[in-house]
Amino acid sequence: MRTVWIYVDTSKQVGDADHLRVFATRDVADAWLEEYDREGVAFEYPVIIGEVRTPSL
Repeated sequence: MRTVWIYVDTSKQVGDADHLRVFATRDVADAWLEEYDREGVAFEYPVIIGEVRTPSL
């Protein structure tokens, strides 16, 4: 399973370009947090790969 690491800046409005940060690896997320938000947290989230099927009614 592939995952990304997501950081949410709660001081920004939803839709603001800086509201979310998405990182490809934990190491990249940790490095960014060390420099820009030492008290911040990024959480791991799965990436959906492949075709998503909607149920038929």
